[in-house]
Amino acid sequence: MASASFPAIDFPFLAKVDIPRVRRVGLDHPRGTPVSDIAGSVRRAVRASRRLAALKPGASVAVGLGSRGISHIALIGREAIAELKAMGLFPFVVPAMGSHGGGTAEGQVKVLASLGMTEDYLGAPIRATMEVVDYGVTADGARCKFDRHAAAADAVLVINRVKSHTTFDRPVESGLCKMVAVGLGKAEGAQQVHRIGPPGLSDTLPALARLALQKSPVAYGIALVENAAKEMVRIEGVEPEDFFASDERLLVAAKALTARLPFDPIDALVVEQIGKNISGAGMDHAVMGRADLRSIPNPPPFVSRIAVLGLSKATGGNGLGIGLADFTTVGVVGQIDLQMIYMNSLTSTLVEKSRLPIVLPHDLDALRATVSTSWSATDAATRLCLIRSTLHLDEILISEALLPDLKASGRAGFIGDPFALRFDETGALLTRAYAADETR
Repeated sequence: MASASFPAIDFPFLAKVDIPRVRRVGLDHPRGTPVSDIAGSVRRAVRASRRLAALKPGASVAVGLGSRGISHIALIGREAIAELKAMGLFPFVVPAMGSHGGGTAEGQVKVLASLGMTEDYLGAPIRATMEVVDYGVTADGARCKFDRHAAAADAVLVINRVKSHTTFDRPVESGLCKMVAVGLGKAEGAQQVHRIGPPGLSDTLPALARLALQKSPVAYGIALVENAAKEMVRIEGVEPEDFFASDERLLVAAKALTARLPFDPIDALVVEQIGKNISGAGMDHAVMGRADLRSIPNPPPFVSRIAVLGLSKATGGNGLGIGLADFTTVGVVGQIDLQMIYMNSLTSTLVEKSRLPIVLPHDLDALRATVSTSWSATDAATRLCLIRSTLHLDEILISEALLPDLKASGRAGFIGDPFALRFDETGALLTRAYAADETR
């Protein structure tokens, strides 16, 4: 793995910083109604497709599965494949993840495996390639690319979650259309979308999706919506002509179920984990208040300083999003695969997310630096918040300065007593935002 190394550095004056005491609190988030029978819902959705039902026995169906950490995605993929087989069809899997996995076929197979999607579990072969066919050019000059194996199939089934994009708001964000234009477009397709920056996402992506839907064998989609607790609340089959309308409608439902912090501003935000399974940008911009794109305003809340203390296991060294932080540690940077995040940024052209922040020896120094540079009047007055990740916000740690905001929000599930954060002799943070993680 291509990772960075740093010399031993020491800042004795940080020892004088007084990190505020915190309270463990619970946040209530909207949940909707979770799907009670995921397997059955998937099978019924597949069976409802007009185009799939019209295929001749033995026809090949490419099932597009992506790199996002979607709840129950391996089960959903397996059940969709099983139903296709029950219909007399021949399904196979294609990784539909743009340039993820280091931009290689082998890397993309590994990403699927890290999410539990192996050939043995799914019950179908995986045909991975970065080779694409060219479906022509859009009005703004973008070339429409499409996975070679998927293009050669009799039909394509696209499975994806509908959710907010990781950068900015628009009517159609992440969903079926994006998987068609970017996921199945592979690295070349992703580059076509991202090469001109934000307009590529707002204008080029929809144009590429429309062209691909016209010329490719995409026959059906399964749209998924999760709530803030990662529970599946919608599983809907969608005909290709309805991809755009479905993405727009379900995006409204998804955003209504998204977890948010009830504080604005926040002086110091400490994030225990970032990762591609958490957000496409490692951290959700709408939670931590930063997209940091020069042409796009940052969303609320305003956060003065952010520290990142770790990578999720599922992200596999992909530390994309570290560039949105102000501080991190030597241990975190040593886990980052620079080849992977640089490939992601070079393809997306959003290079800001791969830059390294100030790298300090350990968690304790990172927290001290975050507090002392946060523009708060005193250390004790710092509006400090610690979260497991931007995806996991049910249980968090907050300083006393944030307590009035929490009570005013009406979203407090419980409020614990104040206590001091604990660190071990190496400076590693022992107190976790989610109490069950403190056993590590």
